[in-house]
Amino acid sequence: QVQLVESGGGLVQAGGSLRLSCVASGSIFTISAMGWYRQPPGKQRELVAAIVISGGGTNYAASVKGRFTISRDNAKNTVYLQMNSLKPEDTAVYYCAADLRGSGGIDYWGQGTQVTVSS
Repeated sequence: QVQLVESGGGLVQAGGSLRLSCVASGSIFTISAMGWYRQPPGKQRELVAAIVISGGGTNYAASVKGRFTISRDNAKNTVYLQMNSLKPEDTAVYYCAADLRGSGGIDYWGQGTQVTVSS
């Protein structure tokens, strides 16, 4: 069992920055990768960024590449999403996700944190 808690969302002006945090607890040793998804109003949930817990390899959606950075602090069981140069289209509920070892998919979700970028 894994629990994920996001924080750091809020309202920011276009061009501004925000950092999201996701703290994992429970059976964290079973997690192979973590990521951030987002769901804009009225749209489908989409992958934003992912990071491999062991090794730190990353993957980004094309829409955020160069603006967002995913990182991890394994000692704190925490994954971060640094969001720079924010745009109104980045407005969404952002969800932390955990991929258990060998599962090939998302096994756990956080509750979500709202990010609103004003124009």
